[in-house]
Amino acid sequence: MTYALSINGGGIRGILPCSVLASLEQQTGKLTRELFSYVAGTSTGALLAAGVAAGVPASQMLDVYTGQSNKIFTPTGVIADARRVTEGYMYDPAVSWTMNDCPIGICISATAMDGHDWFFVRDGARNKKKTGVVKLIDAAVASASAPTYFNHWPLTVDGQALAFFDGGAGGLANPSYQACVEMFEYDVFDPAQTKLVSLGTGYYPAANTPPKGLIATISWATDTLVDTSEDWVDHAVKRQWPGVQQKFDWQLPSDIGMNDLSGIAALVAAGQTAAAGIDWHQVLGV
Repeated sequence: MTYALSINGGGIRGILPCSVLASLEQQTGKLTRELFSYVAGTSTGALLAAGVAAGVPASQMLDVYTGQSNKIFTPTGVIADARRVTEGYMYDPAVSWTMNDCPIGICISATAMDGHDWFFVRDGARNKKKTGVVKLIDAAVASASAPTYFNHWPLTVDGQALAFFDGGAGGLANPSYQACVEMFEYDVFDPAQTKLVSLGTGYYPAANTPPKGLIATISWATDTLVDTSEDWVDHAVKRQWPGVQQKFDWQLPSDIGMNDLSGIAALVAAGQTAAAGIDWHQVLGV
């Protein structure tokens, strides 16, 4: 059986799936990259996916979320430069890996300003070979440049100079469906022999209360772009590829925003609880 990993978007809430992956590595004594043959991610999930592909221990990535988030996420309402995502991140962008250099399959989704979604993958015999030469760090940051939180990320793809925003802005916050499309339609993975482990970034039941003021409305719209796309994607995967996906997601203790640094302690605690609830030996059969 071949295993694939998909990680949702969610900003600072990436602490939850990162905690779960740290527990995975502790339980098995192996890097996440050694246990999965394919990894997909959007936004904060793209950063984690890039780290997984690069062979970075999940514990180191978790240290970045908990100890250096002030270099990545800025106070609410301030538009930041997306370069901050790389400043404190867990591997050196000077390594200049391309998508093609990744030793496992990878899919990172981002949305261009012209409204088109892009899926950064390795070049293969069955795809158009447009994104394999893109640098891994560029694809990850393009996917993580959430509107109103970060500036756009300029990137040349297939000869086109494009500006990218967060993949969640294009309805791709949950990359599970596209991961299956890339694996099963454009790569050599067999759905009968593949299990996809999908990790959410937590949820909190939304109040049926309209936001007050422009800033609150913009924040609501941005967060909703991420959150509302996730459920229908899971249903679509189950309909088209029954039995392939196993989803893990967790209710948050409070309504923690994607850039809410005050929620780090609560997210760490929630991450520890989430991690304790998964027996990876059973999930992966290792």
